[in-house]
Amino acid sequence: MGLKQSLYQQLVPEARASGISKLNLFIVGVVLASFLFLALETEPVLNSDPRWMLAFNVFNISVLVIFTLEYVARVWVAGVDPQYRGLRGRLKYVTRFYPVADFLAFGPELIVMAMGGGGSLLVLRVLRLARLIKIARFVPAFDALGAALRRSSSQLLTSLAVALALVYVAAVLLYFVEGVGGEQQETFASIPRAIWWAVATLTTVGYGDVYPVTPLGRFFAAIIAIAGIGVVALPAGVFASAFSDELRERRERGTRL
Repeated sequence: MGLKQSLYQQLVPEARASGISKLNLFIVGVVLASFLFLALETEPVLNSDPRWMLAFNVFNISVLVIFTLEYVARVWVAGVDPQYRGLRGRLKYVTRFYPVADFLAFGPELIVMAMGGGGSLLVLRVLRLARLIKIARFVPAFDALGAALRRSSSQLLTSLAVALALVYVAAVLLYFVEGVGGEQQETFASIPRAIWWAVATLTTVGYGDVYPVTPLGRFFAAIIAIAGIGVVALPAGVFASAFSDELRERRERGTRL
């Protein structure tokens, strides 16, 4: 077996009959370690210690190098699959979901660092969350979640449209009741300000920082709060049903979960 074929079986989960390869297990470990260091980097006590700052910089550079080599290797071995052979096939491969996520996990940060834009790295750190997708590649359950989302996409979009419409209607009602004709001119002084209350209420979060004080406003708020229970439950029920159907079909096909 040649190097390319061997590396393909190590990097591509679908090429293995079962289990995760040692190389991919190493990548998962690097991803988890990078999240640990991302959290530690935000600690002011550690940021003020030059030794920790040096450790952070060395670790982050090492991670970027590892992910760069991994990305190049994945693009190289992708040609083992007939649909990704040649230049056109490689271009098709790099535009797929997982390769794009792989690039976002290191590419922008590496480019900015190479250009000497160290200050911009603070903003780019949020892109490190794309590394979660690298782990999802090796967990079959995440594929089931994605398939369930695709299966129920139209119903979920419908639920989202209903929720957004209800949020806007609730904000308009409370604006006219509390803002225009009520006592809380500042809190409900505009529809955009009332939207914050509507979102917090309809999602059943209820922070309590904004609330109606007039009898009519409380009456409408009670109706809206009850409607919010359905708004939250509807997409949850739709997704749960789609996920259950996906798992059942995978079991019938004998797909590994």
